[in-house]
Amino acid sequence: MYVLDKGTRFVIPRTEMTYPGHNMKLHVTAADAVKAPVDHVMADFEDACPYEFKGEKSRKVMVEALNTLDFGKKVVTVRPNNIHSKFFKGDMEAIVLGAPNRFHGIMLPKTRGPEEIREVSKLLDDLEKRGGWKYRIQIESLIETPHALINAYEIATASDRMCGLVFGIADYAANLGIREIVENQNQNFHYSKQAVVVAAKAAGLHAIDNVYLRLWRNTDTPERVKELQAGLREKNVGAANLGMDGTWVIHPQQAEIANACYTPTVDQVEEARRVIKLYHEKGGGSMADPKSGEMIDEATIKIGLMDLAKGAQAGMVSDAELRDWSAKSREITGYDILELMRRVA
Repeated sequence: MYVLDKGTRFVIPRTEMTYPGHNMKLHVTAADAVKAPVDHVMADFEDACPYEFKGEKSRKVMVEALNTLDFGKKVVTVRPNNIHSKFFKGDMEAIVLGAPNRFHGIMLPKTRGPEEIREVSKLLDDLEKRGGWKYRIQIESLIETPHALINAYEIATASDRMCGLVFGIADYAANLGIREIVENQNQNFHYSKQAVVVAAKAAGLHAIDNVYLRLWRNTDTPERVKELQAGLREKNVGAANLGMDGTWVIHPQQAEIANACYTPTVDQVEEARRVIKLYHEKGGGSMADPKSGEMIDEATIKIGLMDLAKGAQAGMVSDAELRDWSAKSREITGYDILELMRRVA
């Protein structure tokens, strides 16, 4: 969870859009609320940046974009080259010293273990002090190797700067020798994806699913576009059912469908309200829902609270209402699932 605006706002991203950081035109698009309706943007120094632009060329563009563009309410992050790259330290120094208080997080690629998170956090301590930062930069870590997956919880808890884990399917599949990474991916990578979810949630972080690599073009037939959109939706509905909070996207065209997959519908929010209200009016315990006939208990209410928390993120539920229902649950059970899962700032 990104905690922003001096702790008054939090964001659990439904959509994290990655794009090449050396291209100013793409920065402009990413900043546009209409053209790129995503929760989070991530400008990339690493895989998306051609060799000829690595180093000073891409850093100059990145710093200019961060200092001159208004990204609105979006979470703004940067992916430097990985910590073992000769470009890493220069990337970090350029953006942290060159654009103080202009972005929110670092997306750390190719993470192998918790020691790397601690090293980056220590570097940020120094750079923030030198740059005059008024808040702390947060860290998301890509889990894209078998070693990282085994160490996922230790990575997630290595620093209090950590806010999320992201499953990177392409590099992960390459390490395992798997070629097919689009079809049936929620089935074929079920263990790996849910292991990332479990590690993230155990640490109170958000979990973000990998990209869907297929895009539609202007030359595609309407049938082909519908097919690709259905694939995008199927992948993300499945990932949400595994516990993912959101997904990476690689083009603004993916944003609307992806956002919807991680946002409860109006009917789902109203149903959560109804069940929670009924439960407390009846005094708690275990009971049959007179509408559905299903059994309701405290665990059911926690599921409802999580739906309301997601609804609050989408502007469908007020923070006051969410906190009120959460307090009622805490009064009885002794703990607050929304605090435990860091669904409130």
